[in-house]
Amino acid sequence: MTDTEAPRRRRPRNRKAQILSAAAEAFSERGYHPVGIDDIAATVGISGPALYRHFPTKYALFVHTVMRLADLLLAATDPTVVDGPDAEARMNAVLTAVIRTTIDNRRTGGLYRWEGRYLVGDDKVALRDALYTLHGRVEDPLKTLRPELPDADAALLATAAISVVASITAHRTALSAKQIETMILDAAWSVLQADLPPGSADSASRDVATPDSKRELLLHESILLFYEHGFHDVSIEDIGAAVGINASSVYRYFPSKAELLAAAFHRANEKLTDTLQTSLARSTDPVTAIATLCRLYTELTFGQSELVAVYFAEIGNLPAEQRSGLRNVQRQNIERWAQLLRDARPELSVVASRFLVHAALGVVFDVGRAVRFDRSDATVARVHTVMVAVLMGRQ
Repeated sequence: MTDTEAPRRRRPRNRKAQILSAAAEAFSERGYHPVGIDDIAATVGISGPALYRHFPTKYALFVHTVMRLADLLLAATDPTVVDGPDAEARMNAVLTAVIRTTIDNRRTGGLYRWEGRYLVGDDKVALRDALYTLHGRVEDPLKTLRPELPDADAALLATAAISVVASITAHRTALSAKQIETMILDAAWSVLQADLPPGSADSASRDVATPDSKRELLLHESILLFYEHGFHDVSIEDIGAAVGINASSVYRYFPSKAELLAAAFHRANEKLTDTLQTSLARSTDPVTAIATLCRLYTELTFGQSELVAVYFAEIGNLPAEQRSGLRNVQRQNIERWAQLLRDARPELSVVASRFLVHAALGVVFDVGRAVRFDRSDATVARVHTVMVAVLMGRQ
């Protein structure tokens, strides 16, 4: 090389890993559709075409990021790696492995919970199979520990325990890894030891009120469509058609699709606030208030599962300024719930109470999905019991 020649730049050996890390964080924070290849490439410090040398499409990159934690969880809980002299030791080892792996991937670990819906074909099957295998690795030792449990109860409790662990990916509350591990392990055990009320073959759904104005009907139908298809794949024309009006008429009530989504978030926050206030009004002490709050929240989630799902899954599709404001409202709701929990359990720290509130809210939704939000009184009572176990610990 002559003095006038520039030194040849070498591609970093870990470039692919850098891309995957940047993509996972972007998809986790903002969702699959709002993130572009150029956004990810800029984070890594390369061009879009350079990124395509590693991944041919955004979807191919997305599949890798979604499957990564599932693969890591399966590797960490492989029976050849995790074992123990008895069922309790095996369960403890499996839970600890899941917790540590999730802590190590906390910033991106929630991808499969919310964005996995955008997988298609064999990729969707692969994720489902991986999660089914992980579920079995929790359920199998549980059945040995509690042989009296019906299969449905063991499945529900295993789902809830995994949800407790996964909940740490839904927020950024700071705590040392060791403290998180200890607290979440104890909460998972509280769930696995819960005594569920009897199930029921009945699944009589409660009536859902019909919206009484055009604006309310538009909001109602948009929530259903966002839940069914995802925000990105629903158009204003789709929403108008669901109500029986044209797109231009929709704009008389909402100036944009994003405003409809924001209205859904505000509606969910209003209902969460009302739930808390109602539980306090009906209770004479903090412990009773927690039990009442859990029952009302479970009824709310099962009665309006589409709204709650949109609330959890679609915030990344809001414009940045609206997203920031709504996250502040969400944090305020968590703080109110956490304060009530500390009133009931004074030994808890401020940070620990936040972790447990996030875990309890996540459990209701994750178990709800597993039981298809069956609105029967028996199912709601069973999920309520699990939520109380998360918050109140081993009794």
